Amino acid sequence: MNPSFITPSLAIRTMSPTLFKYLIRDTLFSFSVAFAFFFGIFFLNQLLLMAQQVLAKQVPFFQVAQLILFALPQIIALSAPFASLMGTLMTVGRLSSDNEVLIMLSSGLSYKMIFMPALIVGLFISVASFITNDILLPLGTIQYTRLYRRILLSTPALELEPNSILRFRDTILITGPVEGRAIENVVILDRTGDGERRLILAQNAELMDGGREGLSLDLSGAFMQSAREMVRNDYDYAFVDYLRYWVSQEDIMQTLTTIGPNHMSSRDLRQEVKIKEIDLADRLDDLYGVLLTQAMNLENSLRMGPPHAAWNRRESHFESYIIEHDNIRAMSLDRSLIHFRLEYYKKFSIPFAALSFVLLAVSLGLLAKKSGQTVGFIFGVIISFIFWVMLMVGQTVSIRLGYSPFLLIWMSNLLALSIGFVLFLVRIMK
Repeated sequence: MNPSFITPSLAIRTMSPTLFKYLIRDTLFSFSVAFAFFFGIFFLNQLLLMAQQVLAKQVPFFQVAQLILFALPQIIALSAPFASLMGTLMTVGRLSSDNEVLIMLSSGLSYKMIFMPALIVGLFISVASFITNDILLPLGTIQYTRLYRRILLSTPALELEPNSILRFRDTILITGPVEGRAIENVVILDRTGDGERRLILAQNAELMDGGREGLSLDLSGAFMQSAREMVRNDYDYAFVDYLRYWVSQEDIMQTLTTIGPNHMSSRDLRQEVKIKEIDLADRLDDLYGVLLTQAMNLENSLRMGPPHAAWNRRESHFESYIIEHDNIRAMSLDRSLIHFRLEYYKKFSIPFAALSFVLLAVSLGLLAKKSGQTVGFIFGVIISFIFWVMLMVGQTVSIRLGYSPFLLIWMSNLLALSIGFVLFLVRIMK
C-alpha cells in the first residue's frame, strides 16, 4: 500500500495546532468574560458587607482596601467554577450556532477531539481554584484577621451594631438601638474571676475611647445582679446611677483569632476531623459501656420474675436503657464534626466542579442552533443558581439531619457529570 494514501487520512483525524490554539483561546476569552461577571457579583456582595461593617464606621480607606484585598481569594475560588461552566457554554454554543462544529466534523474530527480543549481548560481552572481555596484563602484570612484586630483597637465602635449580640470569652453584650456611640437598652451577661455570674441592665450607655485596654461602656441607670455558681440562694443586687464597664482587649482578641473551618486548609481540616472523630469515639465507648450495663440490669430483672424485688424495678431499668440509647443517638449526630467534614469535602467539590461543568457545558452547547453565546450565558446563570441552591440545601440537610456530608456535597457534581455524560453519548451515537 502506498503511504501517500495513508498520510492524508491520518492528518484529517488529527487536530492541527492552529485549530487547537484557536479553541483554547476562544474558551479562555469566554471564561474571562464569565469570570468577570461572577467576580463582580461576589465582589459587590463582599463590598456591601464591608460597607455595613467597616465603611459606615469611618475606617480609613487604605485599611478598607487592604481588607478587600485579603478577601479576594475567597471570591476568586467561588467565581472560577461557575465561570468555567458559562465560558464553555458560550464557546461551544457559538461554535455550534455558527456551524463551526459541523465544519470540524466534516473535516474528519470527532466530538472527542472537540471536547479536549475545553477539558484541558477545565482541568487548569480546577487546579488553580483548588490552590486558591486551599492555600491563598487561609493566608488571606490570617492577614484579614490581623488587620481587623488593628482596626478594632483604633476604632472600638466597629463592634457596635444595633439590636445585636456580641460574644466575647466570658461576656455577652446585647445592644438595643445604636446611634453613634450612644446605645439604648443594654444587657450584659458575664462571669467574674472569682466565679460570680452577673446580669447588668442599663437604660443608656455610651462607648468611650478605651484605647488599647479594650471596650469601655459608661452605663446610666444600671441594675446589677450577681450570684455565685453552685451556691443556691446566694445572690446580690444593686441599682446605680453610673457604672463603667470594661471588656478587656484579651477577650476581644480571643474572639477575633478564632478561624472557622471554612477558612482552613484541607490539611488542617483533615487533622481536625481526625481529632474530633477520636474524641467522639471515646465518648461513645463510655456511653456504650453504660448502655450495656443498663441492658444487663434489664435482662436480670426480667429473668428474676415476679416473685423477686428486681422484677419491680424492670420499668426503671427499661427507661434507663431508653435514655442511654437516645443519648448515643444524639451524640452520634455531632454537628461540629459534620460541619468540619462538610468544609473538608467542599475544599475539593467546589474547585473540581469545573470539570463536571465542562462536560455538561460541552454537551449542552452542542445543542445550540442560533445565538449560541446568549443562550450559553442564560443557561450558565440558571445552572449556576441550581448548583448553588443544591450545595446550600445539602449542607443544611447534612448538619440538621446528619445525612452523609460526602454524598450531599458531591451530589451536584455527580449530577452534572451524569447528565453531561449521557447527553454526550447520545450526541456521538447519532
